[in-house]
Amino acid sequence: MNTISFLSIPAGIVPEQEAVVCEGIRFSYAETLSRTRRLSGALARLGVGCGTRVAALGVNSHRSVEAYYATALLGGVFIPLNYRAKLPELEHMLKAGRARVLLVGERYLETVRSLAPALAELETVIGIDGPSGNHPGYEELIATAEELETEAEVEDDETTILMYTSGTTALPKGVMLTYHDFTAYVTANVELADGTPRGAALLCVPLYHIAGTTNMMTTLWTGRRLVLMPQFEPRGWLDLVESERITHAFLVPTMLKRLLDEPDLERRDLSSLEILSYGGASMPFPVIRRAIERFPTSVGFVNAFGQTETTSTLTILGPEDHRLVGTAGEIEQRTKRLTSIGRPLPDVEVRIVGEDGATLGSGEVGEICVRTPRVMKGYAGGTESPLRDGWLPTRDMGWRDEEGYLFIAGRKDDMIIRGGENIAPAEVEAILQSHPGVEEAAVVGLTDLEWGQRVAACVVLRPGETLTAEALGEFCRQRLASFKKPEIICFLPELPKNPMGKILRKDLRAQLEAS
Repeated sequence: MNTISFLSIPAGIVPEQEAVVCEGIRFSYAETLSRTRRLSGALARLGVGCGTRVAALGVNSHRSVEAYYATALLGGVFIPLNYRAKLPELEHMLKAGRARVLLVGERYLETVRSLAPALAELETVIGIDGPSGNHPGYEELIATAEELETEAEVEDDETTILMYTSGTTALPKGVMLTYHDFTAYVTANVELADGTPRGAALLCVPLYHIAGTTNMMTTLWTGRRLVLMPQFEPRGWLDLVESERITHAFLVPTMLKRLLDEPDLERRDLSSLEILSYGGASMPFPVIRRAIERFPTSVGFVNAFGQTETTSTLTILGPEDHRLVGTAGEIEQRTKRLTSIGRPLPDVEVRIVGEDGATLGSGEVGEICVRTPRVMKGYAGGTESPLRDGWLPTRDMGWRDEEGYLFIAGRKDDMIIRGGENIAPAEVEAILQSHPGVEEAAVVGLTDLEWGQRVAACVVLRPGETLTAEALGEFCRQRLASFKKPEIICFLPELPKNPMGKILRKDLRAQLEAS
């Protein structure tokens, strides 16, 4: 199934319904499909066809949505680029991705011009916001193009999107996601549009992130109005929830924290909001606890855990698990579960695997391995399949409780080994973050000649707190085994993170080793 169907089929069912809204521009499903087909016609004139690589470098907009579907209609491969990436990373993605056509936003044109001499395969640059020099403008191209209605015949296992990972420890890797991967995800998780009201979804997560792309696809397939925010800003987000009567939204942890820092949050009309999903990085316990307390009780929170390699979500912790109601025992149990990533979706199987490859039981920490029909085709340029007997090692360490809820212990590469004992950073971080004076914490292992590694904690205090390292160390001593207690505690104004909110532990480790 060609993924252009995610737009063309709903457009046949609800043609006059609003599909896409962005910065005051509003298009119906029929108009969005027409613009997409005209862009396909323009790209075809530029030589785009089956397998042609088309990259995009720009913030979220209605044109980003059209660009993906126009490329899919032609059977091309779409490459959404991280506009926050550093110059060497962008050069790597464009070179390795072999992009022949690049759609670029105005603010990134100079960056592209500086890279152009090194991009031998790049033939055409299109200005998303208008023509620039010898680069044609997006709107000018589609204004003179005819609609291309014939969809390219594609195989299920052909790549439709080449999406680069966040690259917190190395250069980003290109994940090849197929038409089948997205079809399996979308059709399994939302119902097709049928003309009944489905509300409005606010998308502020960039489309170069798997959560942004899959949210865009599921929203349109189900007939919901897609409201795009070019870049997240707390007050602007709240304004859009009020004015557009948003029912569904997705945030990364740093975005949710910034919303909680807004002094007038409780005075905003968030009554339309039904589901607020979060993911992309580990959610600090104090942040989600505050969110449950400060958002209207009608809001259902959903923790969605997944990977680019698995076409997004693998497990969810649903709204009921976030509602802190019931007996004292039930509330305590649900509060503990707020640190869980929930249970697998119906099309996902999960195993916890030990170093010897054996499946571990409840409560035992090992690597989380998954099996699902929507695992990536592979990494671009890679020769070896990452699958092991049909299972994908996620490189996330974790454990499962008696009721099947999964908990993350940390990345496999981040596990601390001290004197032969494994220490999960997430366990130590959970204790640190349970202190009322701590806003956020990150734990890393530092080189130790005698014990191999020692435990170091970087802590962000809540505003106005004056907690000392000695007091926090004693707090940990009472709650952790002696070998797990941080030997070093340093306080920082904030933790270094990538755009999706993932902590850059490599940077923290280097900073601490240097000092």
